Amino acid sequence: RNDFLTLLCYVDDKPAGILNCIEGFSTFKCKPLLNIHDCGVLKEYRGLGISQKLFIKAEEISRERGYCKLTLEVLEGNTVAQNAYRKLGFSGYELDEETGKALFWEKVL
Repeated sequence: RNDFLTLLCYVDDKPAGILNCIEGFSTFKCKPLLNIHDCGVLKEYRGLGISQKLFIKAEEISRERGYCKLTLEVLEGNTVAQNAYRKLGFSGYELDEETGKALFWEKVL
């Protein structure tokens, strides 16, 4: 299986944007998924729709490979990114309405 995916976007043969993704597995759906780990567009290329194109391509590849979903993490205060992700169809998720939305935790080593 492919466990890592990097998409690069070039403008006039110059690197402009990157999307790094890692394959994971949904134990709830018993299918692979794709986690979008990093997205970056150089300042001089922002506003051209590059990140949107990278996300759309990642979704196309995910559908071709039979992934059950795309996942990503976003900081609570990063409303610009949250709005962009919503436009692409992303949202917070919950497995059960009574137990609430999923939270991401960590243990620093």
